[in-house]
Amino acid sequence: MDRRKFMNRAAAVAAASFTTDMTLSQRAEAFEGVMIEGLPYHVGKPVICEPDRERSMAPPGSRIGGGGAPSGKLVAGMDDPRLPPMPKKPTLLDFYRYRIPNPSHLLQSANLAMKNGMDEKVILACLLHDISVEGFIRTDHGFWGAQLVAPYVDEEVTWAIQKHQALRFFADESVGYEYPSAYREWFGYDYQVEPWVQAEYDEAKNHRWYMSSRLITLNDLYSFDPNVTNIEIDQFEDVVGRNFKQPKEGLGFDGSPVAHMWRTMIWPHSWLSVSYTHLTLPTICSV
Repeated sequence: MDRRKFMNRAAAVAAASFTTDMTLSQRAEAFEGVMIEGLPYHVGKPVICEPDRERSMAPPGSRIGGGGAPSGKLVAGMDDPRLPPMPKKPTLLDFYRYRIPNPSHLLQSANLAMKNGMDEKVILACLLHDISVEGFIRTDHGFWGAQLVAPYVDEEVTWAIQKHQALRFFADESVGYEYPSAYREWFGYDYQVEPWVQAEYDEAKNHRWYMSSRLITLNDLYSFDPNVTNIEIDQFEDVVGRNFKQPKEGLGFDGSPVAHMWRTMIWPHSWLSVSYTHLTLPTICSV
């Protein structure tokens, strides 16, 4: 598929979901999410909060979101048979194999950084930069992604992942990063970023780790090629092994402050970890 046609089609799909009160960041998140979903690499998709699909995920006998008590006995189980089983002590690579539904963009980004001879911290940051979009939650993906991996990577990698969310809206000619023309076409030529995004950029631009985050944006922008299908997570096993502190208990079971986030990706529809009170109430969460 032609890359330009692919991006135009993604823009049209994303634009259909835009509302007049959406900020530039919200529109950009929606657009990037559609592009990621359009890449040709899919595993079962964990969804945290999606009401229509939540009803379809309901165990037999329950009435999710409809009010009233369950009409039958709930199925007490953790594993969703629609998703591939995870190892008992899952590694980061296991999440790419079995829980990240469409890792193509992340693999392309890390591959581009590797081909360009970048530092392993940058390669790892590129591999992880959109991990929350892919497997956890879309909004504020830089912040969520940084928090998700913080206990296991160098502080510079965490910082770079968080700040790339803001840096993508600001050009840097020194590395060849231009403000994406797609943003001008689809969000408007006069659109201004929100004050908090500007503040994030102002803080980042003079920071000692600025370039690490900037290089994420450079490798991010050119890694939405629908024709690239031959990159596997195994290619980055050594980089991950040297730079990601894999807990011996497995991600989600090491007692870290973010273990619950990894467990949510393992068991996105677990009926042992939901609030049973909410099973009897109307669903109000939307994405």
